[in-house]
Amino acid sequence: DANILTVDKLPSVDVNNMPKDLGDTYGSMMLSVGGFAQVFPEHKFLIIETFRQCGYTCAMTGDGVNDAPALKRADVGIAVHGATDAARAAADMVLTDPGLSVVVDAMYVSRQVFQRMLTFLTYRISATLQLVCFFFIACFALRPRDYGSDDDEFQFFYLPVLMFMLITLLNDGCLMTIGYDKVVPSKLPQRWNMPVVFTSAIILSIVACASSLLLLWIALEAYSDETYEGSLFHKVGLSKLEQGKIVTLLYLKISISDFLTLFSSRTGGRFFFTMAPGVVLLIGALISLLISTFAAAFWQESRPDGLLTTGLAYGEKVADRLLPLWVWIYCIFWWFVQDVVKVLSFMVMETFDIFGCVSKLGGRKFSPEEASKNPEGVSVGNEPIV
Repeated sequence: DANILTVDKLPSVDVNNMPKDLGDTYGSMMLSVGGFAQVFPEHKFLIIETFRQCGYTCAMTGDGVNDAPALKRADVGIAVHGATDAARAAADMVLTDPGLSVVVDAMYVSRQVFQRMLTFLTYRISATLQLVCFFFIACFALRPRDYGSDDDEFQFFYLPVLMFMLITLLNDGCLMTIGYDKVVPSKLPQRWNMPVVFTSAIILSIVACASSLLLLWIALEAYSDETYEGSLFHKVGLSKLEQGKIVTLLYLKISISDFLTLFSSRTGGRFFFTMAPGVVLLIGALISLLISTFAAAFWQESRPDGLLTTGLAYGEKVADRLLPLWVWIYCIFWWFVQDVVKVLSFMVMETFDIFGCVSKLGGRKFSPEEASKNPEGVSVGNEPIV
């Protein structure tokens, strides 16, 4: 086979005094062939070192004493079933079953785990930033007392501890199902690119936070006697909003947005509808969303932490009793906006190679021109190198 390189084309080198220019000297030649034949132990070491100098993460399998130096030098040395003690000692991984399929299985599972970890981290950062930023901004910019509230407990906007507990418990319960989510493992080696992860999470949180602040402003406009006539609630035929319903309204909005953000987080640079979630994740999210919706709709009038709260499904008009539905429509609209903004942000990062999200593919740093020839690895969210 003309694509198999034999030992006569490779130099003999001293493994204890390996040249530093192997990648420049032999890299292109070794990358152009399909394999190597009739090699000696020093040639195996040479091949591994050349690929490593080119910037690749290298793995090697072996079973004999002559494989030990190369197994030791490789980033991942794999001693196959029945290997000698020397090979086992030099390797990072020892296979206990015949064949190499277990290596493929291990890579497949580990890359699935990586994708789930990426989803978890992106979502956790996004959800936390959304809550912190929303309440911080609302506390100073959207104060109920500026809209005519005379309740001492409603001078600043906040949620009762009980509602926070519901958000947290349902959120964490749904988050645990990420371990069973359906993911597409990468075809390239994966490594963390935290600037890209944080950028994605921040963009998701900004849209969610902005939509929550907008809804709070709309609700306060509908609460004030002075601004109700010009409010959106009045224009669509809804009654003046009560204080207790403002609290419950924002509780439901934050809950729904949190759960929907999870589905945007899991697809990275692609739209959320391009990859169906796992059944367990979908069921967990649906249960959490139903509990949040019913809790907000039929919350009995009470004063947890002294703050008046009222269920959204109570009212004289039919339209008023459909407030939970209006909140759902509002959240779904902003969910689509959030997902579009996320995809556009990834397109910008990939186009201009921001944070190296394109030039760092697999185990090697590629130029943007080379990366453009590897579409399977360009999308940070699906084929990380995140």
